[in-house]
Amino acid sequence: MPIDESQVTDAVAAVTDPELRRPLGELGMVGRVQARRKKVTVEVALPVADYPQVDELVDRIRRAVGPLPGVDELTVDRVVMGEEPRARLRMLLRGEPVDGGTQHAPDDGHGHGHAHGGKLGHEEGRPNRFMLPRSKTRILGISSGKGGVGKSSVTVNLAVALARMGYDVGVLDADVYGFSVPKMLGITAEPLIIGDLVVPPTANGVRCLSMGFFVADDTPVIWRGPMLHKALEQFLVDAYWGEPDFLLVDMPPGTGDVTLSLGQYLTKTEVFVVTTPQPAAQRVAQRSAYAARKLKLAVRGVIENMSWFTGDDGTRYELFGAGGGSQLASELGVPLLAQVPLVPALRAGGDEGVPVMVAEPEGEAAAVFGRLATAVVDLGPARVYRNELTLR
Repeated sequence: MPIDESQVTDAVAAVTDPELRRPLGELGMVGRVQARRKKVTVEVALPVADYPQVDELVDRIRRAVGPLPGVDELTVDRVVMGEEPRARLRMLLRGEPVDGGTQHAPDDGHGHGHAHGGKLGHEEGRPNRFMLPRSKTRILGISSGKGGVGKSSVTVNLAVALARMGYDVGVLDADVYGFSVPKMLGITAEPLIIGDLVVPPTANGVRCLSMGFFVADDTPVIWRGPMLHKALEQFLVDAYWGEPDFLLVDMPPGTGDVTLSLGQYLTKTEVFVVTTPQPAAQRVAQRSAYAARKLKLAVRGVIENMSWFTGDDGTRYELFGAGGGSQLASELGVPLLAQVPLVPALRAGGDEGVPVMVAEPEGEAAAVFGRLATAVVDLGPARVYRNELTLR
């Protein structure tokens, strides 16, 4: 039976690219398809030469084409897109109209730049797609009044827990002075740069973008408010996040410039306050919650971290006191969503890039994060934006 080349083309076009999470046909990544006797050659056009997850992409193509009638042998040839199709791809990912006469920003001839130590380009007037009425993304701001309460580890493990429930999840590391999320999440790759478009890298099913990708580890970020606001805006506008179900924002401690910028730019943010059981931490965390409310952000719940340590004998030791989380939740009029135990794997996971949800998926802390993720989902969005309710 002769091989139907159109059937092969359709099968390849329907394959979802693991990096951009959209069908290859939609992305313009399907090149020439040839069938001779029982041998098929498929050409896939990659946006950049060092495109990530290529092996996984080739495996997906093989799984899609291999079972087709008459196919005994498959070869996948990889080529790099030319400048014009790459520009069309960037426009598609941004949600801009794609047509033959479109002007586009030049790139380096390979479609990418080096993220580390570089800077993002930005074209004025691009919309913040997370704030469009049709956006389905829930934005969760993980906040604390002070550092050292484990806010970032809570952010990372909650994100992984949501991803393991089948949700599409991204993390914006907005703690621009103390960025740590990429390392804690286990990300080793830099962001993919397609011209002037940034694609956040992925680890453990979670995409992440952070200031840490654009400055060296030993370089302090000494910026005033307007520069910080601009950087955060670019992380949202100049990056391709797709349309995740959840975007978790690891907010910096306190109530400074970054918090103000997020309150202005991501008005849909639902704030979850992280505290420890001790009363002193609870009082400081309360200020961050009140600041969020002054910015008209919805405070949805409290997460108490380091609630207890369970010894080898099964005894719980409340090393940091007790009651701070429940007291804060009561004062704010929101639920106490979780009490996260202090376990060695949680600390070690942050240092080694293996979240406790991955290191000990059946452990005590992972079970708490699983329940926390379920509670966040069950809360539903704080505000529902519907086009049919728009006033004209």
